[in-house]
Amino acid sequence: MIPITIVGNLTDDPELRFTPSGAALVKFAVAVNRRTFDRAKNEWTDAGTDFHYVTAWKQLAENIAATLQKGMRVIVQGELRQRHCTDETTQQKRSAWELNAAAVGPDLTWAAATVRKTSRTGN
Repeated sequence: MIPITIVGNLTDDPELRFTPSGAALVKFAVAVNRRTFDRAKNEWTDAGTDFHYVTAWKQLAENIAATLQKGMRVIVQGELRQRHCTDETTQQKRSAWELNAAAVGPDLTWAAATVRKTSRTGN
């Protein structure tokens, strides 16, 4: 596993679901705009956007769903994992990178937030 931290904007509202055993799970995507410094022009230029798919579990998942929404700038720390699957139509093998979040919060660079402690559940 590869530890990673990303900062970017939510592309949609987080999607909260529950497993058959009752564990909370949230999925969302974060758009990270890349910028590079052009020495010839002596200025920063846009270098594209990367989209990162994020999954979080249990109380973190529930707190994300209750707090964050599309467009918010967030900081996500977690482990980068690669998923493998086979396309059912073409039988072609595919892989995707997914960030399994350990911590998520709003980026306070251009926003303010009010923090409210939640009570812990048993999971």
